Amino acid sequence: MGRLNGKVAVITGGALGIGRATTLRMAEEGCAVAICDVLVSEANAFVDELVGAGFEACFWPLDVSREAEVDKAFNAVAERFGRIDILVNNAGVVGANKPTDQLTEAEWDYVQNVNVKGVFFATKHVIPHLRRAGGGSIINLSSIYGLVSAADVPPYHASKGAVRLMTKTDALTYAADRIRVNSIHPGFIWTPMVEGFVQDMGNEAEARVSLAALHPLGHVGEPDDIAWGCVYLASNEARFVTGAELVIDGGYTAR
Repeated sequence: MGRLNGKVAVITGGALGIGRATTLRMAEEGCAVAICDVLVSEANAFVDELVGAGFEACFWPLDVSREAEVDKAFNAVAERFGRIDILVNNAGVVGANKPTDQLTEAEWDYVQNVNVKGVFFATKHVIPHLRRAGGGSIINLSSIYGLVSAADVPPYHASKGAVRLMTKTDALTYAADRIRVNSIHPGFIWTPMVEGFVQDMGNEAEARVSLAALHPLGHVGEPDDIAWGCVYLASNEARFVTGAELVIDGGYTAR
């Protein structure tokens, strides 16, 4: 407990899944947390839970693909809590599962606007706040599919590869400002996104077994597995870590 005492974190996509778990674990470690999400009812209910448990938490509706909204939300967070120390770029979508030659421009752009442009906008507009705080930590949620690929969802794979290299560029760019930038690369994690993927595969029981078998540890991960990685990268324990890829994938990419 107390690993993030006195810090303020913004978590995009913080209402469900990995974002929700990360928000909770950071709050438990003493961090004030700001959830930014398009899921208004889910986020408000979660904030009520957090506040009821004695944590500092708030919610701002935010579509990360809209720059003006990002700027406005981050300024509001800083005004509310006095500073921002941590950004978790977690908001993301999977998009259309079609071969590249069958994708429309709109289907491609939808994924890039959220997964890539959203990380760009959030990073751009948090930097001034982190500088004023004397430094900070940006944590970008990429994927195993930012490291390896598969014959499906081309826009998603492209977006997560982009996030991986954006992370390294920004790590180098802002190191002198004491701003650390790292990426996390989850394997399959039991989130609403993965649950939907499993349901689309048809026989859900068989799909769950097949998905687990992709990971040498023999099971799919839980949101907390990623949340604790975020806590580490946000904490002073990771003060010498920047430009790194934290792979939390049950051994998926070790082959």
